Amino acid sequence: MKPSRPIVLYRHPLSGHCHRVELLLRMLDLPFETRDIDLIAREQRGSRFLALNPFGQVPVIDDDGHVLADSNAILVYLALRYASQSWLPRDPLGAARVQRWLSVAAGPLAYGAARARAIRLFRRPLDTTEPAAAAHALLATMDDMLVGDTYVAGESPTIADLAMYSYTAHAPEGGVVLDAYPRVRAWLARVRALPGFVAMPATPAAS
Repeated sequence: MKPSRPIVLYRHPLSGHCHRVELLLRMLDLPFETRDIDLIAREQRGSRFLALNPFGQVPVIDDDGHVLADSNAILVYLALRYASQSWLPRDPLGAARVQRWLSVAAGPLAYGAARARAIRLFRRPLDTTEPAAAAHALLATMDDMLVGDTYVAGESPTIADLAMYSYTAHAPEGGVVLDAYPRVRAWLARVRALPGFVAMPATPAAS
């Protein structure tokens, strides 16, 4: 099934939360168009955007009048409505495995690698020591857990991989080097090889 009209994705192009949604849209070959929100100018706090998402955060999608916010919630919605069961298993164990990684993406990943990157990208007067340490702790755990699995939730790619990919791949932009995690780097390469993959732009923090 395809949507009757293009899905509208409200995003910032350097947001990993937005990138994970764009990845699924592209991998499912769904028609969509982007509307960029200027986070620096605080467009996300304006009344027009707050009418879409009262929390003032990107991404948001509008799927023929169905307006949804929160990147992981959007991944679940798109997978359930437009994807095969492989992207979001319907069996209890498979679904639970995916949910665990969605929680990791919203917790340790967000407060580790994503936070360290944001501090450097937006030149915030904050210390990256704590989020960088949290990022390395998560990467070490992921590297161990990938010993027996091709993807984070099993042998097939799921929305869990897309939720984890962007901020993991761009962790070096926050000063978190991936050299010590060979299985994580191999997993990142497998995600990049999936049909429809498009890279998130590198940020000035990488230089």
